[in-house]
Amino acid sequence: MKKYIIGLLAIAAIGNIKPAFAQQKPYETMVDGVKVIVQPSGNDIVEVQTIIRGGVQNYGADKQGIEALAMRGLTECGTLKRDKNSFKDALDKVDATVYGSAGKDFSVIRMNCIKGDLDVVWPLYAEAITQPKFDTTEFHRIKQDALTQLKSMDSQPDFAIDKMANDIAFKGRSYSELPQGTPDVIKGLTAQQVKDYYNSILTRSRMFIVIVADLPQADIEAKVKSMLENVKKGSPFQFKTDFFRVYQNSFNAEDRQLATNYVEGVTSGPELNAPDFYAFQIAFSIFYDRHFLDVRTKNGLSYAPQVFFNQGATTTAKFRVSTTKPNDYIAVFDKLVDSTKKFGFNQSELANMKQTFLTGFYYKNETNAAQASSIASNEVLHGDWKRSINLIDNVKKLTVEDINNAFTKYIGSIVWVYQGDPKKVNPVLFKNGTLHQADNPVTN
Repeated sequence: MKKYIIGLLAIAAIGNIKPAFAQQKPYETMVDGVKVIVQPSGNDIVEVQTIIRGGVQNYGADKQGIEALAMRGLTECGTLKRDKNSFKDALDKVDATVYGSAGKDFSVIRMNCIKGDLDVVWPLYAEAITQPKFDTTEFHRIKQDALTQLKSMDSQPDFAIDKMANDIAFKGRSYSELPQGTPDVIKGLTAQQVKDYYNSILTRSRMFIVIVADLPQADIEAKVKSMLENVKKGSPFQFKTDFFRVYQNSFNAEDRQLATNYVEGVTSGPELNAPDFYAFQIAFSIFYDRHFLDVRTKNGLSYAPQVFFNQGATTTAKFRVSTTKPNDYIAVFDKLVDSTKKFGFNQSELANMKQTFLTGFYYKNETNAAQASSIASNEVLHGDWKRSINLIDNVKKLTVEDINNAFTKYIGSIVWVYQGDPKKVNPVLFKNGTLHQADNPVTN
């Protein structure tokens, strides 16, 4: 049955038929200066996401983690009307969800319920957003939970190598900061500091709201208007994007006692509104398959080699492996990049990836929550929520020349980081490459 469903979605993605959510007519409306984007759902679920723009742009390194604590505190520290337990009990009675989370580019305060329970859940949602208490006892609890989580994350090699890569690649930029914070910063934050910070970013100028549900427009506007009554207008906010360029290979190693060694590389990606954004996304998706085939299947150098196209205010391309043979990995990697640039991708790879990419997109966006998240991220990052709806048209028109040019343009010098046994790795191979050594003498 699952294969049958995926097959239908593939036809929908490539042909003229579109999945149900893409056939509906979404719209936007302004309520007291706040954009409200509505996607009719065709079901009885109501998904609401209130977005606060900015993410790590809203605070400095000395306050990283403050927004994540604020978002968690909205429902975990009670409101001015109810303590934490009373608030959660009210939600549990109707099996509804309300919670907040923070990311690098924006924060989300989410609500999900059955349409018939909306009149019960909406007041709770508005209460959490506009009347959080930040009770000191409960705040101490969530702060300790955050510290425990950070300790656990630091013990995970994938997290540790990615943090090291970000610290080095984005040094001096806000994108090096962790939304989750660091232990030293989290320990020093008080309930009052977090409350004051939250009140400073809760402004209409930073907000927009995404609703995926079948609800009358008048009802939506009335509910939003009521919620915004006590939310200040705030000064204009401009979301900043940043182009990341690596001008020469670099290599940094950290001695860690691990079962295997971890390698991660960071390089450029297209700016969010670059005309070759989708071309690079598809090219990098094909490169993922080639990378997996060469690194794992053909050479057995890593169990789960990965490549990522990180889309955010600063877009990047990343490569990551765990391997006992890092020198062999970089040799395979260099050869693969060189051959990809020299010979390019082919028509068959592009046709297959178009189908795979679009099928995956629509398959992942079957739920109201996923649709809302896609709309929200496109509105924040690209300033155009309709890109979520128009994705199929942008991908279908790509040519082999488009994707080959995009890959060659952005995949160049790389910031490499390494954690593991330093005796197992030769930094020269990462700094100077394994190809054309005579043309690239070692320089320190």
